[in-house]
Amino acid sequence: MVRVPLLVFSHAMNIVCLDLEGVLIPEIWINFAEKVGVEALKTTTRDIPDYDELMRFRLDLCTKNDFRIQDIQEVIATLSPLDGAKQFSDALRADYQLIILSDTFQEFARPMMQQLDWPTIFCHELVIDEEGRITDYKLRKADHKRETVKRLHELNFNVVAAGDSYNDTTMLGEAEQGILFCPPQNVIDEFPQFPVAESYQQLRQEIDLAMSSMPTR
Repeated sequence: MVRVPLLVFSHAMNIVCLDLEGVLIPEIWINFAEKVGVEALKTTTRDIPDYDELMRFRLDLCTKNDFRIQDIQEVIATLSPLDGAKQFSDALRADYQLIILSDTFQEFARPMMQQLDWPTIFCHELVIDEEGRITDYKLRKADHKRETVKRLHELNFNVVAAGDSYNDTTMLGEAEQGILFCPPQNVIDEFPQFPVAESYQQLRQEIDLAMSSMPTR
């Protein structure tokens, strides 16, 4: 009888959750702002922590300037993942389960996910009229990054999470270990409890270190 080798996955109960923009891909709204020349559209959660307030601000600007989904998607089509992001993501997925938790939208994310070889992503949806105007947005769930980590805990997973901005900090706090990746100084100052990684190499080291000390669920 041929015996099949026993495969033991030491990290099977551990999951990595990553933010998307600023961690694996460029900030979409900033690149769109540069393309259309509207400086105010460069505002992100690094500037306005309240996501609903930020999105209402953005949608108002789009309405005033008659920007449509096609205009934003044209800019997205010119973007690529950050230098080293694809290699980092590939190597991470070889060793751990990975879920991207993002406050972007399905209508924005697809080209980037294709370039990253389709990692799992949880994000939101836009409400778009027949002429391509963005009239509203649908949140997957309020504070969905933290809520996802909570649900993963209920399924007996340990979580290491990484992000770069205010809207990631509740997710980082809910995880067994949260890590800030290339954050602005004001976020570092306000959340000194999280280690900071300034490169993918450092981020991988922090993830591996956290995983090595994970409890058994």
